Amino acid sequence: MSEAQPIAGPPGPLPGGLVRLQELANNLWWSWNPDARRLFEAMDRTLWRLTDHNPVKLLHDLKPDRIASLGTDPVFVRQYSAVLKAYDEYMAARGTWFVTQYPTLSTCTIAYFSAELGLHSSIPIYSGGLGILAGDHCKEASDLGVPIVGVGFMYPQGYFRQRITAEGWQQAEYVPFNRLDSPIQQAMTPSGSPCQVKVEMDSRTVSALVWQVRVGRVNLYLIDTDLPENAPDDRELSARLYGGDQEMRLRQEMLLGIGGVRVCRALGLSPVVWHANEGHSAFLTLERTRELVQTGQSHAEAAELVRQSTVFTTHTPVPAGHDVFPIPLIERHFSGYWEQLGLTRDAFLRLGEHPDTSRAGFNMTALAIRMSAHLNGVSREHGRVTRAMWSPLWPGIPQDLVPIRGITNGIHAPTWIAPEMNHLYSKYLAPDWADRSDEPAVWHRVSDIPEDELWAVRQTLKRKLMRFIRERAREGWMQGRLEASQVLAAGTLLDPEALTIGFARRFATYKRATLLFRDLDRLKDILQSRRRPVQIVFAGKAHPADEPGRQFIHQVYSVCKDRGLGGQIAFLEDYDMHSAKFLVLGVDVWLNTPTPPMEACGTSGQKAALNGVLHLSVLDGWWQEGYDGANGWAITSSPDPADPHAQDSHDAEQLYRLLEHEVVPLYYARDLDGVPRGWIQIVKNAIRTIAPRFCARRMVKEYMELLYAPAGSPQRKAW
Repeated sequence: MSEAQPIAGPPGPLPGGLVRLQELANNLWWSWNPDARRLFEAMDRTLWRLTDHNPVKLLHDLKPDRIASLGTDPVFVRQYSAVLKAYDEYMAARGTWFVTQYPTLSTCTIAYFSAELGLHSSIPIYSGGLGILAGDHCKEASDLGVPIVGVGFMYPQGYFRQRITAEGWQQAEYVPFNRLDSPIQQAMTPSGSPCQVKVEMDSRTVSALVWQVRVGRVNLYLIDTDLPENAPDDRELSARLYGGDQEMRLRQEMLLGIGGVRVCRALGLSPVVWHANEGHSAFLTLERTRELVQTGQSHAEAAELVRQSTVFTTHTPVPAGHDVFPIPLIERHFSGYWEQLGLTRDAFLRLGEHPDTSRAGFNMTALAIRMSAHLNGVSREHGRVTRAMWSPLWPGIPQDLVPIRGITNGIHAPTWIAPEMNHLYSKYLAPDWADRSDEPAVWHRVSDIPEDELWAVRQTLKRKLMRFIRERAREGWMQGRLEASQVLAAGTLLDPEALTIGFARRFATYKRATLLFRDLDRLKDILQSRRRPVQIVFAGKAHPADEPGRQFIHQVYSVCKDRGLGGQIAFLEDYDMHSAKFLVLGVDVWLNTPTPPMEACGTSGQKAALNGVLHLSVLDGWWQEGYDGANGWAITSSPDPADPHAQDSHDAEQLYRLLEHEVVPLYYARDLDGVPRGWIQIVKNAIRTIAPRFCARRMVKEYMELLYAPAGSPQRKAW
């Protein structure tokens, strides 16, 4: 982009009675409101599918005569009026959960900083679980009325598109997405001018424009440096998510942290609580400290004020997930800045020092921990692991007393529920089940759902997944992207009646995507039983710089092309939010095989469970606290966890035995009506026990009670 542009309208003017369709399309509230989705689908069902359920693009591409005819269609106009009424009531609601529970904080603002935000496939500014979690956090905050303001990056090129070569190698393609086909608008300052900020780095100044995304009642503000006044390298700073070398990464994090604070100031916001979602945005604590020091406070006074109002969430025990920058790079970019903090060079560098690896560089997680008084990991087990990892920052304090909580991640139920499952829940649980998704009593009514109805819905969702996979393969073949062998690997021979296992996630090595392949002969016996066939669908991306992860994809893809496996293993290319919905809804079993304790939480299995998909996982992350012996299957710990080879052998053996003796037989144990009653009973147990405990409604309420409320206590001044 060469300059700021407003959102374009549809090809022709909307009829007077439908003029607010554009407003509805540009607030992502529609994405989790079933009636709003049905409204846009009714405009043109084929175009709705071709646009990957994107109403902004739908309105752009809809023919003027179709728009005109809708304006005179009484059925559509009634449907539109009902959706608009629900939208207006939602946006104007005053008696929200937040206002009721925290009236003294009702005028406060909570700033939520995240390097990625997974909201909808039309805004590709996310790469995986961290972003999806951040998006769900913001959506649930909107539903509860929690006054969050999000800050992130625009990423005009988004995250990469994945292409798999005929030889099975991942290729990364960066294709700029069309902002005019996305629900993104210019952010405006209180004076009515476009919001723009500047950040000094390495002896020059970088300008950034700010864009706005509406997520129900929550506003997100996205930083974009692709401006004519910036140098070519600086224009690329916000181009890609997790792209470039260490210097680019450092400069991006300066923009997010320092620039993000300046965005809030330019918009006239004075947050009481500042939440750094992962260490990428930790520099926000330095900028806020600098502001206070510049008003005359000492560094110690300013830093303590910042600490008491800052929340920090760490999401991974994997070392590569914690940014560490070389000291010379930090010195070059922050020379002159530490004086504004009232610090010497050495004192500044100590803020990012890990006591056990002091020479490794400037550690962003260490900075965030030192500058935050309210800390958490993202599951009960991850809280324990994180306390052990970072206990050196609290010398002399026992690990179990290190002040890092575990608040387990949850999913935004209205976003991830299948329409068919939503219908069942509305019919048998309560019409407002989504508004009460954290109430166990609501989910006890799952037992009232007739088993044959639940089974029929599960089969329908699997057929939808198979249709989606075939259409993807056909499209790739017609476009010349797939060779004949790749069409097979893409899943065209999958059987809608067979037990289907899903494995879809980031291809990091600790996720162990190839654990199933340790004994291919045994796996073939499981897959190719004539009476009880099994099939597996893989999906996921490896970071372009993660060569071991790319190797894992290559290994999986090679197996997918093996004629001896009869097309019963498939790889779904370019995994994103759109394809994720088909997978987490449509498979029968969700497989998760991380090396413990490397899985901080993992939420894809929670999405699957909400829709009646059973979980088969290593006891790590959320499953360690979610598994109760009757709601899925668990791979228990190896007796020799220190030996990776022994652990892999132990876990693979358990996985094969569970499939052979429990999972597969139970799925195919049908009664005279063709319903696997024992399987459906576990499905009901899974929904009843998992849905209320691992929903974002419970999660955001815990953040509010345990972190936000203490950080934003009424006596604390907003600044």
